[in-house]
Amino acid sequence: MELYDVMRTTFAAREFTGAALSDTTLYKILENARFAPSGGNRQGGHVIIVRDQKIRQSISDLAVPAAKRYAAQKDAGESPWNAVTPTSVDQDTIEKTPAPKTLTSSYLNAAVVLVVCVDLRVVASMDQYLDRVGVISGASIYPLVWNILMAARHEGYGGTITTLPVAREPELKDLLGIPEYVAVSAILPIGQPKKQLTKLKRMPVSSFATLEHWDGTPFSEI
Repeated sequence: MELYDVMRTTFAAREFTGAALSDTTLYKILENARFAPSGGNRQGGHVIIVRDQKIRQSISDLAVPAAKRYAAQKDAGESPWNAVTPTSVDQDTIEKTPAPKTLTSSYLNAAVVLVVCVDLRVVASMDQYLDRVGVISGASIYPLVWNILMAARHEGYGGTITTLPVAREPELKDLLGIPEYVAVSAILPIGQPKKQLTKLKRMPVSSFATLEHWDGTPFSEI
């Protein structure tokens, strides 16, 4: 596929046909995705390829508590899990809220699950002393994550970036034998989508790009 077509059609796939993803194709996906940039070209990314169904069930189980909170906050009209506005939903309500299967089943139904990690010893976290949730470290790992998804799309497969199990990261790291100095960045269920979307809905450039200042003139096509 042409690059811009891949960029415009790489969607969040959560339902899969059950078709296998061969090691040969998976290797090809990772072989091309590895050219993603990272800070200082230190390449601190690490991908754990999970095919074992018992491990995938454990990953799905670890996603349940975060999925419950996500659903409960959404029911309350909140933006789930945001780090700025405290939730008004109490823990009892969260516990009683069912975890949506759409948020937990893809780990079991995908052809493979990729757990993408980053070695925190080699990333530059310039925002580590700011009074907010850190995001800068992601610059050294999420280009790799997105390259994997675009490469999968190019090969006729799909997936999505999931993070719910990371709310229980200590247990997830124990499950997969991940060292203390490593962070889990994303969990990607990958497979052949039941439906391959070819037209995505996104806001226009003028809605998120402005000239010179945050509240500057919206940038539009000339």
